[in-house]
Amino acid sequence: MEKTRCYIVGAGDFCESVLPEKSDYIIAADAGYTALISRGIHPDVVIGDFDSLGAVPDHPNAIQSSAEKDDTDMMLAVKFGLLLGYTHFFINGGLGGRLDHTYSNIQTMAYLTDHGATGRLCNNETCITAIKNDKYSFSSDEAVTGKKIAVFCHDKTAKGVTLKGLKYSLENATLTNNNPTGISNEFTGVDASVEVKHGVLIIVWDN
Repeated sequence: MEKTRCYIVGAGDFCESVLPEKSDYIIAADAGYTALISRGIHPDVVIGDFDSLGAVPDHPNAIQSSAEKDDTDMMLAVKFGLLLGYTHFFINGGLGGRLDHTYSNIQTMAYLTDHGATGRLCNNETCITAIKNDKYSFSSDEAVTGKKIAVFCHDKTAKGVTLKGLKYSLENATLTNNNPTGISNEFTGVDASVEVKHGVLIIVWDN
């Protein structure tokens, strides 16, 4: 496998600041194909039931699924990337539009962590990732003073949560999934990190 990252595009809000690189394996999830082609970007494969596109696209690697399925088109694309052996994912066009699809894409971030992979879900305003028993770091260039960051527990509890370099710090704390105490934090212009020892965290920050 020569390419290093799986770059997946859906039909939601497109993040113009992170375009695919030559080293990316590019998957279009259904109408994400239109978003890519309109920008002169040709995916390696197109996956979905193609209800949004209205027809199977004229692409040599188009994989059509049934419209009656358990997985979203985005999840099908993620599973395909995992099957190919990718462990680093960037998902564009997975935010905005229908709230249920946005939430399902956030759950997909947690799915990646359960399968030994990392993912980032972005549009022009927001980025989201998930970590499991792990640490996520931000450089001072990313952690611009005043930009918002929030941390949510995705399990029933997340234990050993430590936040450093943020306006409101935590040390070895426990978060729960029914109390959003990790919302409305801020970067302070220095290197920052979010760590959890036991559990899954969803991290949301200003792009």
